[in-house]
Amino acid sequence: MKYAKLSITLEPEVASELREVAGERGLSSFVNDAVRQRLQAIRIKKLLDDMDTEAGPVPDDVQRRIDALPWPE
Repeated sequence: MKYAKLSITLEPEVASELREVAGERGLSSFVNDAVRQRLQAIRIKKLLDDMDTEAGPVPDDVQRRIDALPWPE
């Protein structure tokens, strides 16, 4: 697999905690995973916005039933 080398700038506190959690050798992998998750969240948000535009928002009664469902474990 090919990789693109990037230079990023982080707040010092964020960089310090990142090094503690990921370790020096795991920085790229950790950042890659975090960016991948954020990009997925952005794609999902766009999909939901597109669905709202196409079909309208979820009706209040349906949303209340959904909100009442238990979270899976």
